Amino acid sequence: MTRALRIRGLLALAAVALSLFVALTVPVHLGLDLRGGTQIVLETRPTAAADADSEATDRTLEVLRGRIDALGVAEPTLARSGDNRIIVELPGVQDPATAADVLGRTAQLTFHQVLGAAADADDKDKPQPKRHRQQVLPDESGRLLRLEAAAMTGKDVEEAAARFEPQGGAGWQVTVDFQGSGDDGWARLTGKAACHPAGDPSRRVAIALDGKIISSPQVDPSVGCGSGISGGSTQITGSFSADEAKELALLINGGALPVPVETVEQRTVGPTLGAQAITASAWAAAIGTALTALFITAVYRLMGALATVALACYGLISYAALAALGATLTLPGLAGFVLAIGMAVDANVLVFERAREEYASHNRPSPRSALTAGFRGAFSAIADSNITTLIAAGLLFFLASGPVRGFGVTLGIGVLVSMFSALVITRALADHAASRPWLRRRPHLTGIAHPGTVRDRLTRTDPKLMRHPRRWLAASATALVLAGSGIAVRGLDFGVEFTGGRLIEYTTATPVDPDRARDALADAGFPRAVVQSSGDHRLTVRTDQLTNAQAATVTETIGTLTDADTLRDEAIGPSLGKELRQGALIALAVALGAQLLYLAARFRWLFGASAVAALTHDVVILTGVFAWLGKPVDGVFLAALLTVIGYSVNDSVVVFDRIRDLSRRDRKAPFAAVADRALVQTLPRTINTGMGAAFILTALAVLGGDSLTDFALALLIGVAVGTYSSMFTATPLAIELHQRSWARDGRPWSGTRITRPAT
Repeated sequence: MTRALRIRGLLALAAVALSLFVALTVPVHLGLDLRGGTQIVLETRPTAAADADSEATDRTLEVLRGRIDALGVAEPTLARSGDNRIIVELPGVQDPATAADVLGRTAQLTFHQVLGAAADADDKDKPQPKRHRQQVLPDESGRLLRLEAAAMTGKDVEEAAARFEPQGGAGWQVTVDFQGSGDDGWARLTGKAACHPAGDPSRRVAIALDGKIISSPQVDPSVGCGSGISGGSTQITGSFSADEAKELALLINGGALPVPVETVEQRTVGPTLGAQAITASAWAAAIGTALTALFITAVYRLMGALATVALACYGLISYAALAALGATLTLPGLAGFVLAIGMAVDANVLVFERAREEYASHNRPSPRSALTAGFRGAFSAIADSNITTLIAAGLLFFLASGPVRGFGVTLGIGVLVSMFSALVITRALADHAASRPWLRRRPHLTGIAHPGTVRDRLTRTDPKLMRHPRRWLAASATALVLAGSGIAVRGLDFGVEFTGGRLIEYTTATPVDPDRARDALADAGFPRAVVQSSGDHRLTVRTDQLTNAQAATVTETIGTLTDADTLRDEAIGPSLGKELRQGALIALAVALGAQLLYLAARFRWLFGASAVAALTHDVVILTGVFAWLGKPVDGVFLAALLTVIGYSVNDSVVVFDRIRDLSRRDRKAPFAAVADRALVQTLPRTINTGMGAAFILTALAVLGGDSLTDFALALLIGVAVGTYSSMFTATPLAIELHQRSWARDGRPWSGTRITRPAT
């Protein structure tokens, strides 16, 4: 056993063992679309008193955190997005109206005179006489206090700041500056409290935020009765730590400088829909992976079986990476995880097909040497094809948002792990098996000691696929015209993510005619509602902007037709919809530009231009097919589209890599002949990889349920179109571009360069 083989084996064992430990001990965080609940995106708005900047958003975030804690939601998540947006996730909350009302209120900071300790816990719930306007609230330690009505509010506060005072051992304290009538108000409030003896609860002043006491400091013994604390400023001490002092100052500022918030996005997913999606995706993953495993085992025999083991390790490592990074697994992300299993087959297929070529050429006398040459020869194609997919995943992460961004994270992790799986785990297993004496005596069991059915037939027939490249380009142009006419005639049905509005999906006890539901909604005051059915017991209503009260009316109207439960409820503001639509176009343009730059740098501008033209061809056809089918163009479609771009360029890269390799061996061969040979030699890999992905995607389309059907359909169409375009659009276009360049400059083809004739 060589030193390199031992190192790869140890790396594989270490990665699998660590991943198994993480998978068993660290749970993956599920998105709300999988576990059910409500997600609300809030946007802070500037006022005359405060700008909606990063600091104001931080203050608002702390206030909202306290409100959500008061709601009693288990495991809520609050996170800032940019300078002026806050994403709130409330698992299990199925009433978005209540949540939005609580979150949308302006913060209320109040100052109260403490009347004394409550007699018992029941005092909190006893009705108080209106003339006293008293209330009972727990202080920071949980002790109940009786409070007088608010004597001051947040508008009386100018600023609060945490400061460290080393003199006298005061340590951290909070300084509060008052403005306007706040100076006199604080003097009166503390003057009344100072009339009570030290230690008496009535000598305290309670500061409450949204009806919850955040601090109840006692007036210093040096303050006389009736005089109070004047000067427009006061210090709150109390053995604060640095974090405690800063948090109290932040909360006081949050009440003193309230920033209005507006709900720009709201999503509610029922728990049954999330559970169904998880179950459906699990079945799709299991069946799709099993079919893929059977396929590659049948094609590559023992090496295929070992690749299946590596795929299982790939799934384990990918899952552990998601858990370790704290990534949120969303519905598109789950689909991306399943899809990446199919894409992980590609690297193994590239290696095995290259090893078959090496063995068939008699350059390598044994399966092990052929495998070594196969790994070495396929490395550049594996690296280039995976980097292009990483570009698409990176764009999804940086330019998309919400579930689509989660898909980008999952896809990126999948690509990186698939390279490790193929180049380390598969190679360690394959090298170890190929070195066994019993296998050296039976090379046919390895699966690489024969050319394969497709390669054998192509070798015998020599089809000359690029004999007439313009015919392939004409076929591609025809497909473009048909797809483009769908966009022009039918138009694109943009989802609420890109247009703004409200989408509510119901599950119904009995089938409901969409026309009947549409008429009922028109009578209820919603004439522009778009109603669509999905199966016998699914109904989707899409409208313009609705308030929560109007959405409740829509639900009541559907309820008059049949018993209906809300599966999901999405509301997107018009400004956010416009922003997402622009972001989608930018993501698409940047994706194409990034692919062009990368391919031009790795190969030549001719290859880069051909590949980007093929990608554009794929984008137009996929979009046109969705237009003809009347399918929605939304964020999930965008994820599928960018994935297709990455997948399509993979195939193009493999062909171009082979053209570069063949041209180095025979620098005098015509470019068209080199391209034709490269296409024929890589065709078995393209077919086998496409079949592996097709098994997974078909399982998703059939078993994935309504939530994943459109996603899987887009990918199936995209994979088919992308496979075709990489062979019969990008390659013939490269031939045509080369011929035009040669005719214009008079420079012959010489390997990977065009050289000037000697003068």
